[in-house]
Amino acid sequence: MGIEIERKFLVKGDRWRPLGTGELYRQGYLTAAKDGCTVRVRVAGDRGYLTVKGKTVGNQRSEFEYQIPVAEAEEMLNTLCRQPQIEKTRYKIPLGSLVWEVDEFAGENAGLIVAEVELSDPEQAIDLPEWIDQEVSTDPRYFNAYLAQVPFQRW
Repeated sequence: MGIEIERKFLVKGDRWRPLGTGELYRQGYLTAAKDGCTVRVRVAGDRGYLTVKGKTVGNQRSEFEYQIPVAEAEEMLNTLCRQPQIEKTRYKIPLGSLVWEVDEFAGENAGLIVAEVELSDPEQAIDLPEWIDQEVSTDPRYFNAYLAQVPFQRW
């Protein structure tokens, strides 16, 4: 079973921008249950993915991700996924032994910038870059599945 261990933070300022290049992401949800289990379809650049995620407990959850043909992912996004969808640019920023992923949201979530870092252990110590602000790892409003249902601009 795949386990995702992740911490999530709000981002302050723009000092992170020159540290990575961005890639456009579009994603939608086939299901997003109240218990936190989701089935997501994503197009990242020229790649398609189908991802199943379990309920978040602390800062970890089960995750199963499969690459699928991008044309099939786009068809699912266009015909099967709930609206609105998540549009964002993801910047991958390597710092030390970790890779920070900064998501700058667009569309109905414009104005929101969130950084995530995946860890190998729930208790792993990390050094926070200067552009990291408040931790929101356990705040479900910042989960992408929630943002697809209640976009940031409606808060």
